[in-house]
This record gives sequence, C-alpha cells and structure tokens, in this order.
Amino acid sequence: MKRAPRVRARLAAALAVAAMLTSACASPDDGNSGKQQKTERGRYEFGSVGIQPAGGKPVRGGTLRFADYAEARSLSPAVTYATGASGGSALAAVYDVLMRYDTEAKKYRPWLAESLHSSADLKTWTLRLRDGVRFSDGTPLDAEAVVGSIDWYQRSKGADTALLAPNLAAARATDDSTVVFTLRKPWATFPAMLAQAPGMIVAPAAYASKTFRPIGAGPFTLGTYAPQEEMVLKANKKYWKGAPYLDALRFTWPQSDRSKLDALNDGTADVTYLRSPDVVDDAVHEGHPGELTLTGLGNMITINTRHGRPGADLRIREAMALALDPELDTARAYEGKGLPGQEIFPPESRLHSAVKPVGIDLGKAKKLVAEAKKDGFDGTLTYMDGTDPVSRAKAVVTKAMLERVGFTVELDLVSSIADRVSKTYVEHDFDISRGAASISESDPYHRLQSVLNSKSYGNPGAYANPKMDALLVELQGARGHAETQRILDDVQRLFNEDVPVVNLGASAGFTAWGKNVHGIVPTDEYMALFGQAWIST
Repeated sequence: MKRAPRVRARLAAALAVAAMLTSACASPDDGNSGKQQKTERGRYEFGSVGIQPAGGKPVRGGTLRFADYAEARSLSPAVTYATGASGGSALAAVYDVLMRYDTEAKKYRPWLAESLHSSADLKTWTLRLRDGVRFSDGTPLDAEAVVGSIDWYQRSKGADTALLAPNLAAARATDDSTVVFTLRKPWATFPAMLAQAPGMIVAPAAYASKTFRPIGAGPFTLGTYAPQEEMVLKANKKYWKGAPYLDALRFTWPQSDRSKLDALNDGTADVTYLRSPDVVDDAVHEGHPGELTLTGLGNMITINTRHGRPGADLRIREAMALALDPELDTARAYEGKGLPGQEIFPPESRLHSAVKPVGIDLGKAKKLVAEAKKDGFDGTLTYMDGTDPVSRAKAVVTKAMLERVGFTVELDLVSSIADRVSKTYVEHDFDISRGAASISESDPYHRLQSVLNSKSYGNPGAYANPKMDALLVELQGARGHAETQRILDDVQRLFNEDVPVVNLGASAGFTAWGKNVHGIVPTDEYMALFGQAWIST
C-alpha cells in the first residue's frame, strides 16, 4: 500500500504525456497570422488521401527518413506511450503488433496473431499465433512469450495497465500457439489492446536483466540512437513476413509541423506526421498521399473539479462552456483551419451524436457567474497553457472569452511540457488547463474511460459521477454500431449536464509521405507499420 501514490503518479504521468503529445498544439515556430477566418466544415475526407502513383515492382534498399512528431525516448512499450504522436511508430517497427486496425474496413485484423475470437459473452478471448515467428534474437514468439510480455508490461506499469488491470482476470498459454484471455466484464473492443502497447510483444530476454533491451519480432531492430538528434533502425532480415525492402528507418524530430512539411516538400524527409491544423490543411491540399485520422476531444479545456477549486461549482463549469466559442478559438489560433465544435464526436465522425451540445449563450453565462459571486466566488480563474506563439494566442482568446461574461482570468504559461504534465496530472495544481483526450474512431471506450471515469488516472480534474461510470461499463460491452451509438448519445447528454471538460474541437492527424514511398500500412492510434514499405526510384 505504501507504493500506491508512487504507482499512481507514474501511471498518471504516462497518460498525461500521451494526452499532451496528442493535443493539436503547435511547436514554437509554427506561428499564426491572427486572421479571423471562418472554418469550412466538410473540407476533409478521412482515411487514405492523396494520389499514390503506382510504383511498379518493389525496390530493395535505401533508408526511409521519417520526420516524426515526437521522440520515443525509450523503445520500451511500458515507458513510451504507443501512439503516432508520441513515438509509437518506432516501437511498432521493432515489435510489430498482435492485431492491426484496418483503417479502410474499420475493423481489427490479426497481424502477428493468426486469429482472435471471443466467446458469446465477450468475456473470453482466444488468440492463436502464427507458426514459426521468432524474435530478432532467434527465440520463438510463442504463447508463453505473449503471456510473459503482457505480465511484464503490467508489472512495469505501462500506461494501459490502468485499463487492463481492472479488466483482465487471467492470460493463460493453453498450448504453444494459444493464449486465452479471461476478462472480468464483457469487453467488445478488447482487440484494441492487442493493437497497441500491450500487443507489442517483447522477447523474454528484453526484460531478463535490470536494463531493458529492445528485442522484438518486428521488421527492424535498433541500430543507433542519439537523443534529440536521430534514431536509426536497421532491417531485421529474418522478419516473419520476409526481409524488409528497406535497409533502415531514420527518425528525426523537427521542432515544428511547418518544418516537417517543408522537409517533405524539399525531399529531405520521406514521411512525416502532422497535427497542427493549419499545417495539416496545407499538406492535404498540396495533395500529399497519406492517412488522415480523426480524433474527438482533440482540443479541450480540462477543469479541476476538486473541493476548493472554482470548477467544483457546476454553475462555473456551465458558464465556461457557454462562454467559450470553438469557432473563435480556432480562428485565432489556426486561421480557421481546424475542426471546432463542442460535441465529443464532430459531424465528420461515424460516432457523431444527434444530441445537441450546450451551445454559446453569453447572457446565461453572465447570470451563472453572477450567482456564483453572490455565494462567495471571487470570479478568478487560472488558465494554464504553453509559451509557444499558438498557445499564447489560445491563452489570449480564452481569457477574453471568459472575461466577457464576468470571470477574471490569470494566465499560467509554462514552457516545459513536463512541468505542465506534473502540475495537471500529478500535483493537480491548476484551475483550467488546455489539453486533449484524442478519442479514436476505432475504440471510443479507451479514451472516454480514461478522461471520464471517476477512478481513472487520466482524469486529472477528478470529475466523478456514478451515472457516467455506469455508461462507460455499458460502452465497454456494447455490441455493434447501433448499441454503441445509443450509449454515446447518453454519454453526450450527461456530458452536457455535468460539463466535466469544455470541448473546443476535434483534431485531424496526418501521416503524409512522398509520391515515391509505397507500402506503408496504417494501424491503430495513428501509428504506421513499415515492414513492407519501399522507395521507388
């Protein structure tokens, strides 16, 4: 029990880093013109975009240069959160994944695994492995290795342990090729866990000593790594799908999305991952081939609802939601190039709800603030964000929108992401803070559980409502789109009533590549698989 606070802090920090890295924030030199441009809805088609010329017969050789969004400071899946915005594609290159999310078919398919089937009650899942798959050290990737890796991941407090531990009753190897997962509750989207960090199986030798070694069964192995400069992964010639066409992958991390797009355009990068709305918009309309991914709650205001904080008063939370205009926020920060809106799932989403959001009502917001002041509220809110130009622009417009209804807003602009993470997710030293939940189209339960469940480490505002917890349990076991949508409608209704956070919009992430790059396979959490990638001449 004495270790619980330390474990909680570590899990919270891991989740927080993912949330910060996946928000639609710009890097320090992205800049913005401050133009008040109207957002044009329906400007994107999500999924595969751009025209990819036929490359003919795959060519062997060459190094694929990836201008990535964020550095994977560790190749341990228990340390680095596995998303495309936090270095997850490098991890997937080393380990592969048991399951892959097919972004075109919108379903999970076996990858390292041969098959995955559930019982009728969705509480037992049986995984069959492919024959002959070996780790890069030559040892077999068998059922015992899968069970051992997932057990190691949980012992090491990987970020998804917070979701796995309460739900996974047992994982057993019933023979060399079969793993049976027994769950405590029905879990319809359990395959998502095996397409993300828990499904990145590490070899027993990787964690046999105190020093972790990145040994997986993926198409690449670690070559060289110079922190903050580059990471080079070399081809694993014994990869289970056949030797990769590429000789190597080279990851670098330019400071801004604009720099990444420039590198793609001038040919010094072959692939990049972008999230800043204005740069994504330019890249899409320049016609780059790639994968455009939609996420909900991509630009939100986290509210500290703890006792003694202004956000503990529902009237204050409602007033903020009624005062903060997503269109104005996007116009000021991103020249109108974004997906503003109050809904959890925007109109572009297959999960969009017919339940209307709270809307903008300055008159009602003023009355609620005035009522709270009569009861002792001094009107002051502290808003936390970054120090880069776009974050400053968001801070200024947020302050203006809140002060027009009677709040007094003090800005707490923190340059270090690590410090913002600590203040928000560990110390809980904030009133309101800019962030993102980045809810995927493939598995809405995962991130909604994280940000809205009363006991979740990823819920820094301490929002708690037994009704919401019950809805999330229903969502976990939902079968099919109709049932999922019914529950999400109820989640949106309660979200409107409780205002756990203020949503200002969705986000679009873009993995873009050159017209001479072929064979990249998109998967879950906006990661990419490179085992079959090649470069035409």
